[in-house]
Amino acid sequence: MNTPIFTDLTSIVTVVVAVFLVGLSKGGFGGAFGILGVPILALIMPPLQAVAFLLPIYLVMDIISLWTWRRQWHKGLVWNILPMAILGICVGWITASIVSDKIVGLLVGIIALLFVLQHVVLKQNKNSKISLETSTRAGHFWGLISGFTSFIAHAGGPPFQIYAMPLRLDPKVFTSSSVLIFSVLNFLKIGPYLALGRLNLNLTWSALTLMPVAICATLLGAAIVKKMNAEIFYPIMYGFLTLIALRLIFVSML
Repeated sequence: MNTPIFTDLTSIVTVVVAVFLVGLSKGGFGGAFGILGVPILALIMPPLQAVAFLLPIYLVMDIISLWTWRRQWHKGLVWNILPMAILGICVGWITASIVSDKIVGLLVGIIALLFVLQHVVLKQNKNSKISLETSTRAGHFWGLISGFTSFIAHAGGPPFQIYAMPLRLDPKVFTSSSVLIFSVLNFLKIGPYLALGRLNLNLTWSALTLMPVAICATLLGAAIVKKMNAEIFYPIMYGFLTLIALRLIFVSML
């Protein structure tokens, strides 16, 4: 019989917080909340196990998101990003199979810090705009990076945003395209995670028992987005993410 793998109070609280923040990200708060999931879980388990643990939750939420945002994606954006992102998944698979958990933890910490830096840079350049026609190579590059970071830490969003946000697409088109790309990538991760021995029935069962938390957080996130000023929350979350990233880097270098 499959039983949840978390038994002590610290682990239970940590995993509930991580899943709750992932749910908030799916509800509309996006990057700052979603990327916190893996670094928080990496405090109590190996980073790649944390990534594998969250995958079933992401897959269920992706199915819901695909239906919600169906047929609104931008074909040019998807094709600029997705092929190289799939290659990035392969690179992440190779990397994960030959490096230690400490190295992966270091990568997760660095990715998290780069995400904070990306937020600052994009905030300073929010009025800049480029076109798909002049940014194909950039799309390929950031697609590769996005696929790699998605595999390592479910952190493909920041590289994608660096490329896609300056395109200034309609928000619905932007969101729909993002949902399609990362849903495909998440489903493609199943095989590699199984091959690496990081994803198993017990881990999947433990993740699925927390789906109610993720769903409630998703609904709460949507409600908060509609009623609250996100500017109040984002600085706190970015600061929280920075502290966690620094701790992961410090521990990984010991």
